[in-house]
Amino acid sequence: MSVRHALLALLSEGPKYGLQLRQEFEARTGEVWPLNVGQVYTTVARLERDGLVASDDGDEPGPQKAYRITPAGGDELATWLRTPPAAEAPPREELVIKILVAARLPGADVVQIIQAHRRHLVETMSRFTRLKQDAAEDDLGLLLVADAEIFRLEAFVRWLDSADARLRHHTPAAVPPAVPSTAANDAAATAANDAAATAANDAAATAASSAPTTRRGTGTGARAAR
Repeated sequence: MSVRHALLALLSEGPKYGLQLRQEFEARTGEVWPLNVGQVYTTVARLERDGLVASDDGDEPGPQKAYRITPAGGDELATWLRTPPAAEAPPREELVIKILVAARLPGADVVQIIQAHRRHLVETMSRFTRLKQDAAEDDLGLLLVADAEIFRLEAFVRWLDSADARLRHHTPAAVPPAVPSTAANDAAATAANDAAATAANDAAATAASSAPTTRRGTGTGARAAR
């Protein structure tokens, strides 16, 4: 929003005081964008320095100092109104940055974050809708500003819905948890138990095969003793 050019537009209607400029600016914009009177005096002082406005009531800004637009100021205003906004890089919208960061942040539930911001935007749209319903039919500034905000917020809601769908589509499926390292220990223990069991079976088989030989030896010795 160019406060500089908005004040030039107000002054194009005739001379005005600083306080009057603030009041008319807020009335023209539906009182949605409050303007500090100090900002008004700072801006008109710069306009006067640049030769775009003039005053005949002294050098110091104040409530009794009236300003009027100069021919150069009229040309500046006309040029600004006809000139399209500069084609610059996309603005650094905080909401967009938050979603971009959350999408890559470990542990962040980006879907939940998107839904939280979506609810907030929808609630804000509802407030502007109620503001329009309560506004007077001839309050053109407020109606135009409310429409602009509703359309802007609606665009962000649509972007969040698109981002949610895109992230759900591109986010890889959950990877099954890795096999714990103790599994290797369990396998080793199983192998050791199998080996132990095999050894026990071998030992039992050996004992069973050697048992008759032992009995025969005992019997021979007994006969020899007799």
